[in-house]
Amino acid sequence: MALHRSNPRSNDLEEHAIGETVDALVSPLPRTTFPQEYRPALTTFNLLKEELLLDGNSKQNLATFCQTYESQQVAELMALAVDKNLIDKDEYPQTAEIERRCVSMMADLWHAPGEAVGCSTIGSSEAAMLGGLAAKWRWREHRKAAGQSIDRPNMVCGSVQICWTKFARYWDVELREVEMTSGELCMSPERMLEQVDENTIVVVPTLGVTYHGLYEDVQAVSQALDELQQRKGLDIPIHVDAASGGFLAPFCAPDLAPWDFRLPRVKSINSSGHKFGLAPLGVGWVLWRESRDLPEGLVFHVSYLGGDMPTFQINFSRPAGQVISQYYDFVRLGRDGYQAIHGASYANAQYVAQELKKLGPFELINDGNPAGGIPTVVWTLRADQELGFNLYDLSDRLRLRGWQVPAYPFTGELAHQAFQRILVKRDFSREMADLLLTDIRNAITHFESHPVKISLNANEAASTNHLGRSMVECRDAHG
Repeated sequence: MALHRSNPRSNDLEEHAIGETVDALVSPLPRTTFPQEYRPALTTFNLLKEELLLDGNSKQNLATFCQTYESQQVAELMALAVDKNLIDKDEYPQTAEIERRCVSMMADLWHAPGEAVGCSTIGSSEAAMLGGLAAKWRWREHRKAAGQSIDRPNMVCGSVQICWTKFARYWDVELREVEMTSGELCMSPERMLEQVDENTIVVVPTLGVTYHGLYEDVQAVSQALDELQQRKGLDIPIHVDAASGGFLAPFCAPDLAPWDFRLPRVKSINSSGHKFGLAPLGVGWVLWRESRDLPEGLVFHVSYLGGDMPTFQINFSRPAGQVISQYYDFVRLGRDGYQAIHGASYANAQYVAQELKKLGPFELINDGNPAGGIPTVVWTLRADQELGFNLYDLSDRLRLRGWQVPAYPFTGELAHQAFQRILVKRDFSREMADLLLTDIRNAITHFESHPVKISLNANEAASTNHLGRSMVECRDAHG
């Protein structure tokens, strides 16, 4: 007969584990004060993991421009680089080389005429601010050389993402925003010229306006500024905010009028790697046409990490994984891969647009045409129909099913009209499109039977809608 002996130590460990579990069940995580005692790693991890379940499902977040899918290979590359400081190019020379390769590839993609000049950033907002800073310094140097004042710089743009409002406020630049009219959603050359003067440091057209996803006509803006220079001698540069379109137009709209460094007046371009560059969250890019377009006074030469490392970034220490993953995407996908993935997104966007149009109450603003903008669908309610809801109510109803479909106002004449939008990205499949459309149909049917007596407004919707809140704040910042 086999003999079995109990293991007292094993029992002690089991009782200890039970004790930890019970303690975790009745002891909340610290929230306001720094804890004195340490906690078991596994129970702390599990509690935090469960708390994160309260976040929304990123796959159903149709408000965000950011990628919500990454491959297993990218996850492993991110893990390999979690302890690498991207700025320390002397210690991590191969990572620095990978960043240089990415800049060179984008210079090729955007038709830079000579040696690539650029860098990675935390996101396209930092990249935009670096482009704006360089423009301000170039303007200031020119004005000083001519013996003119430098105390009233301004920039001109259409209805922009809030990062430009931050840039103008943080670096003391007057923001002259060409707001929307009912017949003009993008900045026109004519209205742009009404705003520029000798103190304009830069004009910023947007390749994929945040509000509606349409491309502004960079070539037309450039031609208007060329003619202005001939008439008045004002040489005003262009910075293209291609946060979204920079990684879309080269692949899916090859016949689009030139918008990049093919136009000599375009001095810098920013884009977001973690949007349609398909990289994980936390990487943007800014490139300058030539080295002389980046003032040397903005470049710092750091030596205390070892070697001489020129840097022009607001953020300093940051992980290298996003840049490495961006390079992985570039070399794995190539032009054909980017075209295929984004082409599928455009196809799904156009499918949703066609189905929404059949429902009746919606007027389409952007139907996902790759020649006109990014893969997004934007709509408003038709004015000729009496409905028992508004778009803020519809957005709120869809949240019951997990969908984050923002409703928000535009700018200018359209600041009091609600619009709605979905971003169609890499992991938004036709299956998900059909599920969303079914929930929209069901929501409309619900409102027909239960019309809303007091509808939500923009401020109320913004309390649970990040995009709505940022749009309202951006609009209010300009009165």
